[in-house]
Amino acid sequence: MRSLVVALLLCAAPAFAETASSDPNLWLEDVSSPRALEWVRAHDAASLKVLQADPRYQHFFDEALALEQASDRIPLPEFLGAGIGNLWQDAAHTQGVWRRTSLADYRLAAPHWQTLLDLDALSKAEHQTLVFKGDTCFQPADKRCLVAVSDGGEDAVTTREFDVPAARFAPDGFTVPRAKQVADWLDADTVLVGTDWGPGSMTASGYPYIIKRLHRGQTLGQAKEVFRGAPQDVAVQISGLTDGQGHHAVILQRGLDFFRSDSRLVTGTGTAALNLPEKAEIDGLLDNRLVVKINQDFAGAQGKTLPAGSIVTLDLAHPDAAPKLVFAPNARQTVDEVATTANTIVAAIYDNVRGRGMVFRPMGAGWSSRRLDLPDNASVHIVATNPGNDAFFVEVTSFLQPTALYLADASSAGTPEKIKSLPAKFDASHDTVDQYEAVSTDGTKIPYFVVHPKDMKLDGKNPTLMTAYGGFQISETPTYSATVGKLWLERGGVYVLANIRGGGEFGPAWHEAGLKTKRQHIYDDFAAVAKDLIAQQITGPAHLGIRGGSNGGLLMGVEFEQHPDLWGAVIIDVPLLDMLRFEKIAAGASWVGEYGSVSNPAERAFLAKISPYNNLQAGVHYPVPYIFTTTKDDRVGPVHARKFAARMEKMKLPFYYYESIEGGHAAGANLREKAQEEALEMTYLSMQLKM
Repeated sequence: MRSLVVALLLCAAPAFAETASSDPNLWLEDVSSPRALEWVRAHDAASLKVLQADPRYQHFFDEALALEQASDRIPLPEFLGAGIGNLWQDAAHTQGVWRRTSLADYRLAAPHWQTLLDLDALSKAEHQTLVFKGDTCFQPADKRCLVAVSDGGEDAVTTREFDVPAARFAPDGFTVPRAKQVADWLDADTVLVGTDWGPGSMTASGYPYIIKRLHRGQTLGQAKEVFRGAPQDVAVQISGLTDGQGHHAVILQRGLDFFRSDSRLVTGTGTAALNLPEKAEIDGLLDNRLVVKINQDFAGAQGKTLPAGSIVTLDLAHPDAAPKLVFAPNARQTVDEVATTANTIVAAIYDNVRGRGMVFRPMGAGWSSRRLDLPDNASVHIVATNPGNDAFFVEVTSFLQPTALYLADASSAGTPEKIKSLPAKFDASHDTVDQYEAVSTDGTKIPYFVVHPKDMKLDGKNPTLMTAYGGFQISETPTYSATVGKLWLERGGVYVLANIRGGGEFGPAWHEAGLKTKRQHIYDDFAAVAKDLIAQQITGPAHLGIRGGSNGGLLMGVEFEQHPDLWGAVIIDVPLLDMLRFEKIAAGASWVGEYGSVSNPAERAFLAKISPYNNLQAGVHYPVPYIFTTTKDDRVGPVHARKFAARMEKMKLPFYYYESIEGGHAAGANLREKAQEEALEMTYLSMQLKM
């Protein structure tokens, strides 16, 4: 098979000559050039010819599409005024419909939905493949919303004001043309906008750093500047917040890097500095107090240190005062999500990667706390809150139990009401879940989950799919995946989720342990889990496949090269791979806070050591990888994947490559495209691991 794949790729690829440049593949960085797209089409065709010819592909595609388009999926809610909003895609609505219903109707098994915006009809009328990218409504009434749509799923969007009661774009509404942009409400007739104002108005990362005030009826050219960051910033973000007591605040966060921000309150005369650490996540407003998760130690009241990872509040009536503590996690806990209701703070908190829901209520000078009565040993996600009352939605999910949606009342000690539950999408009766710990090279214990058949033989031959992320303080927790269950577990496969450093599973310190030049810890952790699986005879190298996307795609690229003998299959999705040029590709400059910079000699030396694109070696017996990206990805960009594949090709190393034209960084503009990608990956895994 290796020689067949090489032959197909070499025959299909158009010839190109090396230049005197040290990087002969720079021409592939011209994302939409005819030459680059010809290369993409040729490599797509070569890989699809093999993968789609496999007799298993069509079965995988049919099953994946049925799961993606199933009408019994949970329509995830957002509070929209007094009702519930939802974005829905199915076979009849390829791009989706934004719709609403009442809360009472939403409780029904089959709610009566009113369509607000039909993305398929809009796409047809405007001759684009339009993807819904979210709505920002003026609370609490939510009668007017700023709706963002993109062409093909890219991060650049067009923002238009939508009249919810009339179910149409507002004729007198705000419109901001296509760009990477931010916008939020200052009042009912005024918005703050950060967009491409012309040459020099975007950061090196490609995001806005100039914020202007735009009144209804004004053109963009008439907007007045409110705040200006600097071209070397990542971006300036806008957060409009409303609480149950009628306060409205707008916060600007000037991104010094991906994790550090200068936070400021918009006032009638400009902006005022907030007494918050640079590493802070603003999560809501309660009784004119900002609710914040801090990601570094910070000075609190009475000289006490507020520990990193804590929930704190800052009184906006005294923005220069010290913030006050609400909750501080211990060493094996992390605060994963925080939100506010009219009178409380709600949070998802994890203890050794097992979630629970918490409610915090002001009580005198402090806070009372209680744990929500929800299923244990699962992941907990805060889905939606509303500043107008104390109702909120929370989702509970785990590897083998179908996802359930609960409606809770933060003001009541009662048990949350399960109002919707996903039907079982695969037979989990023969499976079980175990949690283990591997020991990394420096002695750190790395937890990981193994989902496996109850009667699994410890013979080293079980086909196993292992995944992780390992970056940006993002926690990877147990999740019910219909496609993994149906297409992998039901066929006897083993699924492994590794909670390696770089993520947020144990708070900011777990993330900091893998930052910049300490990043080898992340890669060692992942390899340690693989070696532990092999030592336990759960699987063996010929039967172990790994998968990761974005930063996880970088992880896969590094593991592919550092430990080629450990893997039988490697799926590299929407990846970063050229770590010596990542700052010059798409939004790469925004991630210097995570990866470091080539402008720093020590960081450049480390990046050169681990960069997958730069460390490929001819003659090494690598496993045959599957490399996936999308042309419309304007965040990481398709460039990394293209150049990596081109270099493999130059070295006559076999690989599969597929680049979807649409989908953005989310890798799929609609459900059919998602199903195709899932089917291609499962076909590849089955071929490589000989299932």
